[in-house]
Amino acid sequence: MTRAAVLSAGSWGTAFAQVLADAGCDVLLYARRPEIADAINAGENPAYLPGIALPGRVKATTEPDVALAGADIAVLSVPSQTLRANLAAWAPLIGPGTVVVSLMKGIELGTGLRMSEVIAQNAALDPARVAVLSGPNLAREIASRQPAASVIACTDEAVGRRLQAACHTSYFRPYTHTDVIGCELGGAVKNVTALAVGLAAGLGLGDNAKATLMTRGLAETTRLGTALGADPATFAGLAGLGDLTATCLSPLSRNRTFGEHLGRGLTVAEATRATGQTAEGAKSAYSVLDLARRHQVEMPITEIVVAILDGQVTIDQAVDLLMTRSPRAE
Repeated sequence: MTRAAVLSAGSWGTAFAQVLADAGCDVLLYARRPEIADAINAGENPAYLPGIALPGRVKATTEPDVALAGADIAVLSVPSQTLRANLAAWAPLIGPGTVVVSLMKGIELGTGLRMSEVIAQNAALDPARVAVLSGPNLAREIASRQPAASVIACTDEAVGRRLQAACHTSYFRPYTHTDVIGCELGGAVKNVTALAVGLAAGLGLGDNAKATLMTRGLAETTRLGTALGADPATFAGLAGLGDLTATCLSPLSRNRTFGEHLGRGLTVAEATRATGQTAEGAKSAYSVLDLARRHQVEMPITEIVVAILDGQVTIDQAVDLLMTRSPRAE
């Protein structure tokens, strides 16, 4: 029997714990707060997924060492910018045979490292033991067992297939891939694009504007990914276009919702409170732009999002800046 540890018990971590359990794994969720662990052990996580009855195979603990003891798979699902600090405590607890899976979609501020790189470096793991799961995976829909697909990217194909078997259910279809760079960048940059689409929606702009931002945002992602060594074809798949579409168009998307709040006139602090949960794009925009500048990749949408977040331009000015850029061939 495959034993999986999931750290932590937010909406996506809990939803994926359910997927693993439905696929036949025994799952132990790590929750920081005792009340959340108690609720999960009673069969629900009302703080993040109210109304969803969790399988009996999903249990919870407030002790990370208990969660990780004997785990075949360790799934990490924390806000991207907290990963390094959390690994300081968790890395010594990861067993020598444990495969680590990142559910996180962000780029570390300051270092420009992808989450798999942060894990490999700080837990002293062979990158072949670190996998990434990415795709159009809105937690609430998956927790409701609505059909979804995703990509498990790992440089070791055998590890990817093993993980694929561990989370394949009647409603969750995982595909394997070896392009870790492309899958991670697709997941990180689409959050920035979704924030821009949310801004457009909050301003009351139409579907033409939103489709333009999505398409050009995908072009930015592909340019950056290619410069970093990703396969451009990855961005036409589930971890690219698929994830981008779901995140930009769904009202369940935190990043789109955060952008909508800004578009309607809220400050960054007010939008953060109104969104409730972490909108990764609000942080990753800075690290994505830093990566782009290091590699001399032009990313005008990302630049505008950062300028808005910093208060350097108003949203109305941002629209004018994007629309009056010099015309060029697509």
